Amino acid sequence: SDAARSFRAQLARTAAACAAGVALSCAAAPQDAASFKIERGGASSSSSGFSSGAYKVITRGVVLDRSDLSKKSLKGVSFQQSLCRQCNFAGSNLRGATFFDSSLDGSDFTGAVLTQANFEQAQLKGATLKDAVVDQAYVMGTLFDEVGSIENTDWTDTDLRKDQRKYLCGLESAKGTNPKTGVDTRESLMCP
Repeated sequence: SDAARSFRAQLARTAAACAAGVALSCAAAPQDAASFKIERGGASSSSSGFSSGAYKVITRGVVLDRSDLSKKSLKGVSFQQSLCRQCNFAGSNLRGATFFDSSLDGSDFTGAVLTQANFEQAQLKGATLKDAVVDQAYVMGTLFDEVGSIENTDWTDTDLRKDQRKYLCGLESAKGTNPKTGVDTRESLMCP
């Protein structure tokens, strides 16, 4: 499309300017590229892409570190094997999103909807899940060691390994009631 060609041309000019040492924010180019790909349906498995919400967009192996993806509809987006460290997903709809084998260290999922999201083998060190809905999520092989706050998180029907359930139940932040679902965090984790 014309928008895609225009964006690629702008990205090429930015990269050339960075290589030439022109004083500008070269770090902005990857962020713009990531947002463009996600929001405009780059590598989408749907034939028409999307404009109002994600539909199976594949971002496999993409570096999205420090991206602001807050308050977006990212339903079904695959962040498989991507680097999403310190990303802001706060308030986003990530229903059915895939974070398989991704690095999510320090990311913020505050208030995000993560129903049926796939976190298998993902790294979540320091990730914040406060007020998130993580119901029916796939988490086998995921280590929640050193995860940030899980206060007010709904874990209903998320099949956690026994050691991970014990770890999460032992966290000081394993308390409260999810503001969206009204479900108690400790009850949804099936804490003793």
